[in-house]
Amino acid sequence: MPAENESPESSNGVEEHFIQLVAGVRDYAIFMLSPAGIIKSWNAGAERIKGYAAHEIVGKHFSQFYTPDAIATRWPEQELELAIRDGRFEDEGWRVRKDGTQFWANVVITRVVEPDGRLRGFLKITRDLTERKQAEEALRRSEQRFRLLVENVKDYAMFLLDSSGHVTSWNNGAQRIKGYSASEIIGQHFSCFYTSEDVRDGKPQRALETALSQGSMESEGWRVRKDRTLFWASVVLTALYDEQGTLLGFAKVIRDLTEKRKSEALEVADRQKNEFLAMLAHELRNPLAPISNGLQVLKLRSADLAAVKQITDLMERQVVHLVRLVDDLLDVSRVITGKLAFKKQAIELAGVVRHAVEETQSTIDARGHELMLSLPARPVLVDADRLRLSQVISNLLNNAAKYTATPSQIWLSVQREGDEAIVRVRDPGIGIAPHVLPKVFNLFVQADNSLDRSQGGLGIGLTVVKRIVEMHGGSVSASSAGINQGSEFVVRLPVSKASAPVAKPTESGQKRPPPRRRILVVDDNVDAAVTISALLKAWGHDVQTAFGGEAALETVRHFQPEIIFLDIGMPGMSGYDVAKWLRAEPSARGIVIAAVTGYGQEADRQRSFDAGFDYHLTKPPDPSLLESLLASPRQRVPGGSNDSENN
Repeated sequence: MPAENESPESSNGVEEHFIQLVAGVRDYAIFMLSPAGIIKSWNAGAERIKGYAAHEIVGKHFSQFYTPDAIATRWPEQELELAIRDGRFEDEGWRVRKDGTQFWANVVITRVVEPDGRLRGFLKITRDLTERKQAEEALRRSEQRFRLLVENVKDYAMFLLDSSGHVTSWNNGAQRIKGYSASEIIGQHFSCFYTSEDVRDGKPQRALETALSQGSMESEGWRVRKDRTLFWASVVLTALYDEQGTLLGFAKVIRDLTEKRKSEALEVADRQKNEFLAMLAHELRNPLAPISNGLQVLKLRSADLAAVKQITDLMERQVVHLVRLVDDLLDVSRVITGKLAFKKQAIELAGVVRHAVEETQSTIDARGHELMLSLPARPVLVDADRLRLSQVISNLLNNAAKYTATPSQIWLSVQREGDEAIVRVRDPGIGIAPHVLPKVFNLFVQADNSLDRSQGGLGIGLTVVKRIVEMHGGSVSASSAGINQGSEFVVRLPVSKASAPVAKPTESGQKRPPPRRRILVVDDNVDAAVTISALLKAWGHDVQTAFGGEAALETVRHFQPEIIFLDIGMPGMSGYDVAKWLRAEPSARGIVIAAVTGYGQEADRQRSFDAGFDYHLTKPPDPSLLESLLASPRQRVPGGSNDSENN
């Protein structure tokens, strides 16, 4: 553009000189336009880019480089008008070559004026950006296809977070898995997908920090849907950076593995069930074998009294073992369903320990062990269910005896530490492997997993122990230095705030024999009915037997029993039906009815009481329990479940 003091002639000279300078430039189309848009000059770059030789295009209007649509809207004229107004105009758009093909052009039009301000024309510079445009368009199409692909994926939640963890995109899979629509969740912080405990523990922030430090983070865990239900998620969180290394945000991919986790849990449960059934079969066969052998010995007429006593003692121990197995099964069922019954009162812990020792002494003695018992000089009271707490200590003592292979000393101690009563059971036995120790209280877990399973057990006793102790407000722990290094179990219970109970004076003289009772035994299992009848007759009672419900009612009419031991599960007229009939019959209302059944769940006990039973005894009934019941049938019998509080 000429300076203000230059003459038109000198301006023309400058223009000619400029045209000569740019004539050989090939990367840019550089040419002059008249005020009306007529092409006045043409360089090599213009010929290369637009396809016209100078003699073909000079003198033509520059609008022929534009598409028909642009011409129809008078866009070429508008470009010149904007250049006149602003002095310069820049734009990008499609332009047309001589052969009719289009290219993407960057256009700069500059106004050129005379010294007096009159418009002299325009300088136009055009650059071919087709390759860049095509690359950008390919990238855009690729990104669009990817975005459409991601948005339509339904099996995975795929979304983006900004650098602070706020959601910036959302696909269909995310909506399906998490329950939020895009409008509901975009802009929210991704911590809303975590449980309240995880948020409180800072897990969302730690996930971002891990992705930043390591590039990506993979994990599995519980996540929360919009409706606050939980699902098990596999999560991949990746940090995103631009070419300069600036953090753009995070990409997050989540897969719902809840069904897979359930399937795996079912597989584990099925495997545990099969293993448990195998253990149960093994444990039931073990005592049945000596019982069967003992019966064969008793059949021999040559067996002397000493041999008979030895055999009967053995059989009694095995029957007790069988009963304990069944009781453990019932207890673990009650633990799992939360129906373990308790009747707490302030009791002296030493008395409970002595009772547990009495129950387990035969097992300890049979294995040649010596029990080292240490009790406190002063009474230690706890608020507990006497029978359940005795069951805890008995279980630990039995385990100590079973899992100590050679005759050894077993230590049982009771002491008070502050507001806690501490019971310790220690043995020098087979110990517990480090990998088993953290889960020794889990259901079906055993320290002895050898093929011969010489120590026995179902792997449920410690589960019951832990639950009973926890329901007393206490805790139980296990420790061991490893295999063959022994083990120690420690029970901690809160000390009772009640005062020590006053000891009741004992009665002097010999115990009086129980009165003779009229007893009816009813059971469709003939062997069960005959054996319990024989036991009751041996104790001196008047006993009759019936093998069904109808026969029981007929016997009641002429025998008038004081007590009926009644089975529940009988064909035809069940024990429930018999009890209900008796309670509705005026002449039979004074009869004490005790269920003797294999059904021992709490619901079974409650149903029997609802039907009119006074007691609910599980098979085989404890002989000492039978004696107590027969001595005072109208009094509470511990373990007989004749008190609603024991249900």
